[in-house]
Amino acid sequence: MEVKSGEINCIGRRVGLLYDERMCKHQTPDGEDHPENPNRITAIWNNLQNANIPQRCVVLNAKEAEDKYILSVHTENHVNLIRNISSKKYDSRRNKIASKFNSIYFNEGSSESAYLAAGSVLELAERVAKGELNSAFAVVRPPGHHAEQDEAMGFCLYNNVAIAASFLLNEKPELGIKKILIVDWDVHHGNSTQKMFWKDSRVLFFSVHRHEFGTFYPANDDGFYTMIGEGPGAGYNINVPWENGRCGDADYLAVWDHILVHVAKEFDPDMIIISAGFDAAIGDPLGGCRVTPYGYSVMLKKLMDFAQGKILLALEGGYNLDSISNSVLACMEVLLEDKPINGSSEAYPFESTWRVIQAVRHKLSAFWPALAEELPIKLISQKAVPPHLILRSDSEDDETPHVSENLVAAVQDVIEPLLKLKVEDSHAHLVSEPTRWRLELSKVEVWYATFGSNMWKPRFLCYIEGGQVEGMIKPCSGSMDRTPPKEILWKTFPHRLFFGYESTRTWGPGGAAFMNPESNSEDRTYMCMYRITLEQFNDVLLNENTLGRDMSSPLFDMTDLNNVTTKGSMCLEILKKGNYKNVVYMGKECDIPILTMTCPLTDVESFKSGKLPLRAPCIKYANTLIKGLVEGKQFTKKEAMAYIKEASTKPL
Repeated sequence: MEVKSGEINCIGRRVGLLYDERMCKHQTPDGEDHPENPNRITAIWNNLQNANIPQRCVVLNAKEAEDKYILSVHTENHVNLIRNISSKKYDSRRNKIASKFNSIYFNEGSSESAYLAAGSVLELAERVAKGELNSAFAVVRPPGHHAEQDEAMGFCLYNNVAIAASFLLNEKPELGIKKILIVDWDVHHGNSTQKMFWKDSRVLFFSVHRHEFGTFYPANDDGFYTMIGEGPGAGYNINVPWENGRCGDADYLAVWDHILVHVAKEFDPDMIIISAGFDAAIGDPLGGCRVTPYGYSVMLKKLMDFAQGKILLALEGGYNLDSISNSVLACMEVLLEDKPINGSSEAYPFESTWRVIQAVRHKLSAFWPALAEELPIKLISQKAVPPHLILRSDSEDDETPHVSENLVAAVQDVIEPLLKLKVEDSHAHLVSEPTRWRLELSKVEVWYATFGSNMWKPRFLCYIEGGQVEGMIKPCSGSMDRTPPKEILWKTFPHRLFFGYESTRTWGPGGAAFMNPESNSEDRTYMCMYRITLEQFNDVLLNENTLGRDMSSPLFDMTDLNNVTTKGSMCLEILKKGNYKNVVYMGKECDIPILTMTCPLTDVESFKSGKLPLRAPCIKYANTLIKGLVEGKQFTKKEAMAYIKEASTKPL
């Protein structure tokens, strides 16, 4: 590995820095825009050069990882694919193969970039472990923490951090690295890293991420705080799952102070590897959080108290070029101990943050005694206004919202500390604005017509306000705008209600309610209609399909609304794996369009043929439908039970 500068003249801490422009060869095959692109690492490198950081570091070039080390965490089939995907024999099939994976693209430079990224992190890990470097930063791409043992996923081809950790523990025991703390502060859960060390007590995996009860990417339950490891690894897997976006410095530092620092002290790692994604940074288009460069620098500084400061940071996500560049710069200044951290934060964490912290501490307290003590009431009572708070006017003609004096005071209590947040000028020009589509669609009203469990108002409000009702397996995160529906009406429609599938994520075993998109004068479905905004309808649509997705753009916009009123229904390709991806137009009420969501006609045919199973709902699910029909004054309880039974047993 060639040393480009700083090897001889480096004074004080020896900090490694690795960047290689060959990793820019991995890009979209047709040049289309993509958040994970070469500009990410070139912007970081240019910013570091402007700040004269490379001159103070041991600067290294990349080299490719050997297959034998990659095979310690990935399967042979996966390694063979990534090694060969850029070769000419794959030219005609490359795009088709990529389409089979979750959020992946390939081109002629993908193989080399993947091997360079993995090899770079591995090389720096070895140098830090040997003591040749005090610490290091690997500016690499493609990222790695989503890449599963046997498949590429989420922009990631190889799990760079896992390969390096496995190398130190299994291939280089003579270096004395017996315990590794992996801290994943990327805004998305490190699903792959978790699985690779699930039963390994030598690795303490700690991930803080947006989760929102399994609806945020990678959209599963793996990132929940109940996932703590298994067998020898029980207690060595710690997830801190945010219930909402907009978490910032105060939220992250509360987690560091009340969970991570305590556990790290007990674990006493020999080395720390950080999956350093910066998509939780303020202004990131995918993350929706608000961590500043100052916040990242403090998080890193707190970790330098452990493992004699043997820390390796490996780049993961981060898609706002200013945010990612300034955040990496702030971290490099901490590693170099070049100057004191400049800044302060007096804002409070969200209430949901304290709730998550307490849940994590309670779940892990049996493994880490330092977490057993209850947090003081005085501490957890210091909290910010919930992130979903929206100031709205009841009058469509009045542009100035009418807000109570108490609410103004509450908001002011949060804003004033934020105004005191001081960050160096070179870091301070980042701005986070509300998503434009939400502002636009919040002004448009629709009727959301429901025929399933959402007929019961308390169940529907879980999608708006968050929470869960009896029978639901897990809670909902709620909508960004938690304003309750302005009006509720009941109507019947000439469509067929039926139940299908073996189980659902919300209710467990049993069929879920569907409505045949085609009308039939002989059929009749009772539907509860909620008058909500089109913005809220998007959030409900996302929750009903239980898919993690970047919501920087809507699932169903004004163009779609105009199209569906003309065509009658439309299947949303963006929700291709969802069960309720077909939005159906049911007419108008008070000149406001009525929309529902159900399965496409192709699924109805599959239910008829037996390709998809028809199945009656479970008791708890059926009781929820019955409550809705009875409390909505459509049926007596006996009549509602008969209605559900007929829909469950009558052939399609």
